[in-house]
Amino acid sequence: MRIFKLLLLTLGLSLVCQSCGFYSFNGISIDSNIETFQVNFFQNEAAIVEPGIDRQFTFALQDLIQDQTNLSLVNNGGELLYEGEIVEYYIAPQAATSQNTAAQNRLTIAVNVRYFNNTQDDGEDDFERRFSFFADVPATAQLTGSVLDTALEEIFERITQDIVNASLAQW
Repeated sequence: MRIFKLLLLTLGLSLVCQSCGFYSFNGISIDSNIETFQVNFFQNEAAIVEPGIDRQFTFALQDLIQDQTNLSLVNNGGELLYEGEIVEYYIAPQAATSQNTAAQNRLTIAVNVRYFNNTQDDGEDDFERRFSFFADVPATAQLTGSVLDTALEEIFERITQDIVNASLAQW
């Protein structure tokens, strides 16, 4: 009897998931006709230029889309197109000590993104939007090496996920 109930529950859940069509647990819903995406190089146009972050960000966005979808990355002619530029990179003190020195610094990065769904003639899903995030580091740590790498990873993870959610998640 117990096996019968388990089998019935499994069958019921599979029917529910099948009846809802394609569903992804990360909320991404892509038309089944769309097969490719393109991410153009995100040029660093911030007042402070940290070498290499433009390349790191571009790859982070490409990797996240590849990890969370079944779309193929192409160099040109992508059905979904992401382009833009890094527009802000700055470090600001966040918390003060009793000696009026910074106890914590905040690295903030902002990216301007243009998204185009080239399969739609009306451009309903297209947008141009600014995404930003930050990472806090102790003031005693220099923003170089592994400290910078960790901060960039945290920032890029959040910004790229926000971009994917804005463009592909239909919540």
